[in-house]
Amino acid sequence: MSLRRILLSALFLCALPLPAAADAGMLTVGDAQATVRFDAPLQTAAMEVLRIYPAVRSELLVDLGWETSFKPEIVLVKDHASFKKVSGSDLVTALAIPGEDLIVIDYSKMGGHPFTLEVTLKHELCHLELHHGISDGGLPRWFNEGICQWVTGGFDEIISDGSRSGLREAVLSKRLVSIDGLSSAFRSDGKGLLLAYEESRSIINFIKRKFGVEGLRKILEQMRSGRDLESAFRNSLAIPLDELEEQWRASLSPGNAWLFYLRDNLYEMLFVAAALLTICGFFRVLKKKREYKDDEDEGEGGEGEEEDREGD
Repeated sequence: MSLRRILLSALFLCALPLPAAADAGMLTVGDAQATVRFDAPLQTAAMEVLRIYPAVRSELLVDLGWETSFKPEIVLVKDHASFKKVSGSDLVTALAIPGEDLIVIDYSKMGGHPFTLEVTLKHELCHLELHHGISDGGLPRWFNEGICQWVTGGFDEIISDGSRSGLREAVLSKRLVSIDGLSSAFRSDGKGLLLAYEESRSIINFIKRKFGVEGLRKILEQMRSGRDLESAFRNSLAIPLDELEEQWRASLSPGNAWLFYLRDNLYEMLFVAAALLTICGFFRVLKKKREYKDDEDEGEGGEGEEEDREGD
């Protein structure tokens, strides 16, 4: 077990001691497949977890192509402050501790898309399944996260506003993290962490587009048989990892990145353009009013002169 997981496990056990579950205000329900511990107000959510768990596990079997035997413990925490004691980050909404078969979910963030209870459970369960299927030392963090995002349709456990793409900004500024350094990027926070998730998802999606879902499953099966990631890529896809990285980077050309950037910011750009047109229109109307007033003043002045001449 990695040092990080040991610390997380220790922190969790200190924050929510198992022998003192009642004192901590936590209750437990379970069946033959899973155990759910939860803060007292979350009993309905806990029962929902037990209800959806078999279907989520079956979906993972189809996605990954295998299923191992373990019974997870799923903990629902009702408030973010308590969850942060475990996660150590304001960005994380859930986490898995594979060595303990433990999933901890910040239920205060499960208010709707994309952070639904079902999708979050599937993502974290995928982490446990990969841990049981592949030796821990042979599973790079970026590949782990990329696969878990793939099986949940791109979902990750990180909060972002969704309005900006760190990946496209990294492409445009030529600051992409290399695959060799990508796993280390998950130790950062803020933009660095968000970029690590985005890059991992992008690489897995690139593999899926180029080699299909079967290509991903072949890599997973190779790794499950004990091969490292480099060997798994060569045996499954007949391509070394560094060459695949070059092809992936080429697919993220700055030209394409600019198009995506314009697409993602189109609403804001149209809003600014509309505001500028409104301002221009306002000044044009103001100018016309002034010209019209000047014409009226000149007309009135001319009529006055004519009346004076008639009077003479």
